[in-house]
Amino acid sequence: MNIDILLREGIQQAFQSLFNIALALEDIELQSTRKEFEGTHTFVCFPFAAACKLSPEGVANEIGNWLQHHTDWLARFNVVKGFLNLMLKDTIWLEQFNQMYQTEKFCYFPSNGQKIVVEFSSPNTNKPLHLGHLRNNFLGYAVSQILQAVGYEVYQVNLINDRGIHICKSMVAYQHWGRGETPESTGLKGDQLVGKYYVKFDQVYKEQVAALTQTLGDAEQAAKQAPLLQEVQAMLKNWEAGDMEVLALWEKMNSWVYEGFQSTYQKLNITFDKVYYESQTYLLGKEVIAEGLAKGVFYKKSDGSVWIDLTQEGLDEKLLLRSDGTAVYITQDMGTADLRYQDFKPHKLVYVVGNEQDYHFEVLTKIMQRLGRPYATDMYHLSYGMVDLPTGKMKSREGTVVDADMLIEEMVETAEKHTKELGKIDEFSEIEAKELYQVLGMGALRYFLLRVDAKKRLLFDPRASIDFQGDTGPFIQYTHARIAAVLRKAEQANINFKSTEIAKNIDLHPLERELIVQLATFPEKLKESAMSYAPAIVAQHALEISKAYNRMYAELSMLHEPDIKLKLFRLQLSTLVASVIRTMMHLLGIVVPDRM
Repeated sequence: MNIDILLREGIQQAFQSLFNIALALEDIELQSTRKEFEGTHTFVCFPFAAACKLSPEGVANEIGNWLQHHTDWLARFNVVKGFLNLMLKDTIWLEQFNQMYQTEKFCYFPSNGQKIVVEFSSPNTNKPLHLGHLRNNFLGYAVSQILQAVGYEVYQVNLINDRGIHICKSMVAYQHWGRGETPESTGLKGDQLVGKYYVKFDQVYKEQVAALTQTLGDAEQAAKQAPLLQEVQAMLKNWEAGDMEVLALWEKMNSWVYEGFQSTYQKLNITFDKVYYESQTYLLGKEVIAEGLAKGVFYKKSDGSVWIDLTQEGLDEKLLLRSDGTAVYITQDMGTADLRYQDFKPHKLVYVVGNEQDYHFEVLTKIMQRLGRPYATDMYHLSYGMVDLPTGKMKSREGTVVDADMLIEEMVETAEKHTKELGKIDEFSEIEAKELYQVLGMGALRYFLLRVDAKKRLLFDPRASIDFQGDTGPFIQYTHARIAAVLRKAEQANINFKSTEIAKNIDLHPLERELIVQLATFPEKLKESAMSYAPAIVAQHALEISKAYNRMYAELSMLHEPDIKLKLFRLQLSTLVASVIRTMMHLLGIVVPDRM
């Protein structure tokens, strides 16, 4: 039973009977009733007033009265101006509950036969993953899981930026000051060791620029002429020319970083169907540039650099290849886009990249459209806001980032401290307690970074994220553990609530009805989340269902309810709530414990 279709068909019949107006079902839109009014579904009558020759309020009353007398599903209605609020009979909600309860994974959609490639993570091999990367990885993973749940065949891919100016900065700094250090000799993860030299480069480079500025009297020229920067530019050119010594250093330092990345990805429980490397795709980008020059889409300046003029599209002229022949970021992005299309033939390419690159992806899309690529209209940039700390914005080159590994460790420690303060682990073994701290810490971190609209800039507060009350992952995890505890006690009392016998002839309490409505809404929320690439919709719905369950738990008896039918129904309802919470949190990459 699809309640939305049931209601739209009734409204369609009412218009035909009352006003001789034939409406298509897709023209009848229903909204969720606002919380201050009674009802679950609202039909907005303003657009139909003129055709019906009545006021919007008059149309709403006519439709409501007709539905009251000609359908078997409407309990009552109320009209607020031109808004018709509908309250359905309990028999409808019980039928909906039974359908959900007896259908395994009722909220998943069948395959739609379409493929989507989701690119996320995309780290540089000059630094470890940090807090900003965590938001990226969590978004990419959750979006992939949600798209898969609504029927898409999803491929998770990672593009590692393993070459270019920034990578050469770490390499030059290591040549000067590394003194043969290795991850083994320093006790540092490989990505952290390389990141140390990226910071060192910036420190010395700034000193050189400051000294040159005093000599030249021109800060812009000083920035270009600083010896360290010229070394980096020469190294990049030598790298692209295949210099063996440069390549050997590059391979060694990158191998350290890859080991460090893999360790972090394991902590995050994130894997990829394919990993691309900029060092393997930038040459494909150069082939695309040659094609664009031959077609007249690109042009070459007198210094040999290659550009595209996008001023007609309201953008600027964009550099695609430097005058010395070395590639820029967009060079490899063009090559990677072609390669990815060849590999997967996707219906959509989704790029999960911070909003600092909004212009970059707008340009990339325009370039591929100009080149006539068949996938160019199906490239989507999932832009997200940066993550700040109470101390301010993070900057990798200045060493002010929050290392992902250290943050994960801090979150687990915070979870341990908070849980011990609440005295909730008396019956746990040491191993069980450590597992719980890990689950709570990672759940708090993931949920906090996913719970708000991705486009919004986010201030991360570790302590607030771990709270067992409010809009947090641990609150939802605790709700699931509470339900699991109730069901365990029911089993211990030999209450056979797992029977598939359907619930009938029950007068629903408003809190029970609210829960069923929330559960029934989840498939549409899931679809909305997928279509807008917004995991926050799933996260917030998980919170609302958890709140609704806790309200019911506080007011209604579960195990001690004298009416056996009501007792069994509430236990079955609890079972379904726990299942849906597990599903929602799984889509976000969060584990829910059975005990807390």
